[in-house]
Amino acid sequence: MTQPDEKNTSADPCSCNDQGCCDDQMAQRLPSPTVNSEDNGISCCGKPSYQASSLFEKPGYQLWHFVEDFMDTPIGPVPLVRVEPAWRDRVGTFMTRIGIARDHYTVAPGLYAVGRPDPDDPVLVTANYKLTFDALRKALSGIKAWILVLDTLGINVWCAAGKGTFSTNELVQRIASTQLDKTVNHRELILPQLGATGVSAVKVKKATGFKVIWGPIQASDLKTFLDNGRRAEKGMRQVTFSLPERLVLIPVELYHLPKPTIWILAGIFLLSGIGSSIFSFSMSWSRGLMAAAAYLIGIIAGTVLAPALLPWIPGTAFAIKGAVIGVIAAIGLLVGLAGSWGGLEALALLLFTTAISSYLAMNFTGSTPFTSPTGVEKEMRKAIPLQAAAVILAAVAWVATPFT
Repeated sequence: MTQPDEKNTSADPCSCNDQGCCDDQMAQRLPSPTVNSEDNGISCCGKPSYQASSLFEKPGYQLWHFVEDFMDTPIGPVPLVRVEPAWRDRVGTFMTRIGIARDHYTVAPGLYAVGRPDPDDPVLVTANYKLTFDALRKALSGIKAWILVLDTLGINVWCAAGKGTFSTNELVQRIASTQLDKTVNHRELILPQLGATGVSAVKVKKATGFKVIWGPIQASDLKTFLDNGRRAEKGMRQVTFSLPERLVLIPVELYHLPKPTIWILAGIFLLSGIGSSIFSFSMSWSRGLMAAAAYLIGIIAGTVLAPALLPWIPGTAFAIKGAVIGVIAAIGLLVGLAGSWGGLEALALLLFTTAISSYLAMNFTGSTPFTSPTGVEKEMRKAIPLQAAAVILAAVAWVATPFT
């Protein structure tokens, strides 16, 4: 952590050299400084003055609410963070879970402390995605530890390891920039197991002298892990994908759908009106509602039913699982619309619903322990052309129906 600038000793009363910014390790950028109403917001230098809510805040910056104090260390003050979640954490978690601003939900990389650790206490390494950071600090209730946060560009540990941001180079550079060797007496780092694909323990040891110890997959197991002498039980090494873990992903997938849905529905009602009279508004409405229902059923099948019923759906590839549940859902739709469709229309609705369900179910592949990154890429290369072909065939069959 950098030290604050020394106050200017110049005799000039308008010197503002003491208005430097605090270290971004403990702060988040604000659009503008807070104005002091007592002097109308103008200092002797003609710049807005600043009313800090904390002794540690500086103009243009504000402390995160979870920073409760600072610890003096050989490298300077280190933020001491709370382990108990506040209402702002819960609101942030909810907003992120439904997909709002999740790409910017980050904390600054650097060194943090929990429980006022001493130089002999463990160092836990994590990502700067705030959901990940929150999960770690909440699991450390009653534990004294240092938290080394890597700059993963706001990506969780597992995905960041695959994308190359939770990496050997970033870890080595962060150890150096925080001067970790001056803060702790030992030379051990505890990393989450899901970061193993991105970090070489041998290279970290060679470059920094710090030994990497692979911790449990779940932050909630850290206390037991530490009590067991830093040994993980068998269950701590196994990735789970339970029903709650699957269902929590659904809102994010739904969040991305409104924008493309507008254009898809516009195309559906346009194609539905094409007929022997060139275009019929009555057909556009009646047939368009059927196609829109097929689209809605496809969304429900791919984003809700597929993840909920995942272990019981035949197949290994998510595109196939989505297609299977899509076919079943489409048949249910056709039964419900009995008498309203002809042969070509039934084929079009079946293909359309199946393609939508298959594509949306495939979006869950990156969140599961069932597939590798190369496996996901291979599946997408095979599935997307087939899904696109199914949609094209559905459109052709749908438009051709009024002419038969």
